[in-house]
Amino acid sequence: MAARSGNRCNFWLPKKKRSCANTRIESSMFCGNHSQRLDGEWIPCPIDPSHSVLQENLEGHVKRCPLLKQTVALSGQLFYQKGINAGNEEEESVVTSEMKRNLLYSMSVSKFHQLIKKIETLHGGICNDIEDSYLSPEACNIWYNKEIDRKLPFQEKHVLQQGSILGNLDKIGALKRCNKSVESCESNLEEKDGDNNVSAVVEFGAGRGYLTQMLADCYGVKRVYLVERKSYKLKADRSLRQKENLVLERMRIDIEDLNLNAVESLRGVPYVAIGKHLCGPATDLSLRCCLSRQDGESPVLRGLAIATCCHHLCQWKSYINKEYIISLGISKDEFHTLTWFTSWAVDDDHGSKVPGVDGVDLLASNAKEEQEGGEEVEDDSLSSVEEVVKQMKPMERAVLGFKCKQIIDAGRMKWVKKHGLDSKLVKYIPASISPENTLLVAGKHNASNT
Repeated sequence: MAARSGNRCNFWLPKKKRSCANTRIESSMFCGNHSQRLDGEWIPCPIDPSHSVLQENLEGHVKRCPLLKQTVALSGQLFYQKGINAGNEEEESVVTSEMKRNLLYSMSVSKFHQLIKKIETLHGGICNDIEDSYLSPEACNIWYNKEIDRKLPFQEKHVLQQGSILGNLDKIGALKRCNKSVESCESNLEEKDGDNNVSAVVEFGAGRGYLTQMLADCYGVKRVYLVERKSYKLKADRSLRQKENLVLERMRIDIEDLNLNAVESLRGVPYVAIGKHLCGPATDLSLRCCLSRQDGESPVLRGLAIATCCHHLCQWKSYINKEYIISLGISKDEFHTLTWFTSWAVDDDHGSKVPGVDGVDLLASNAKEEQEGGEEVEDDSLSSVEEVVKQMKPMERAVLGFKCKQIIDAGRMKWVKKHGLDSKLVKYIPASISPENTLLVAGKHNASNT
């Protein structure tokens, strides 16, 4: 037993409070996983850069990399076009969270205050009409009343969010109601016709697909396209495939590489685009995927509803409306600073009381005060932005984060409107259920708004 212990790796695992149990390799005190090698020996995998491999093992690894088979299969698909929705090709590098943080803390205190003032002014001018639109459409009663397959794994808060997303599409006339049973909804699909008929749904960042499951159960569609780059268990696919008259296609692809016009079964088909909590740049990629390349054979977008989130991940390269941001007097670096501010939206306690974004003076706790003559002076005791930020209350930081989120989403909304759809931002669910409660909803100009 002692000899066996002597052959074990000497690497200490602090969380387990013991040494690694693997056998150490010859001429080393560590196992293969923990042996100390020069950083230069590790290189990103050429197939999947999210992980690294030893240079000496590279040739063998690329032949068995888990993503190899998927990559080969994907490259043969007509709808795969590398980087088609990526945005500005000149902006290749990703700005990391650390880089964004450094942009903020390298500012002078004076410039920081000027940026806060700019955000306050801009928000008051462009984000003053975001209305509450908490909807529970009658068409979704079978879900609210739990008259569906009891095996479906869902939580009530997710049902409320999904129902309101669909309700807002229903409100603008982009969906046809189906207030009867699921079976009746399916049997009447062929009877629905006309210019406003929507027969397909494309869900971006579909995950397990339960938003589309709810739409299919409550409104009836003929074709379902689930776009998701990851693999999930407990998907809605099995339940969806059991529906008669419904065709399901799950596309395991990054939205950045999806040419929607090249999906043969969707050409010329009227559809709605949906997405619940599309993280960061995924919202911009989805909008570009749907609206930037329209021709006679393109799918016909009747409406869209995208719940945005994770704005701290947004990138200048992929952001959909750079021209608008620049017109507001916001530079590329300031944009990335705004995205960093959005991470503060979760600083405050959202469990029972979520701060409103209006009526809060973000400069109240900062190091600026007005003199009697109206001139502003800086507090000499605060010599850095980091110190100023530490003086801010969590609620004030959270409010600033929410205001930056809404400015970013306002640019997206205006870009959609510029591309021919009536669009607006609404709060589709109370913030106590989810602080990520902004929905970008859009439909055709002739759609009903009642």
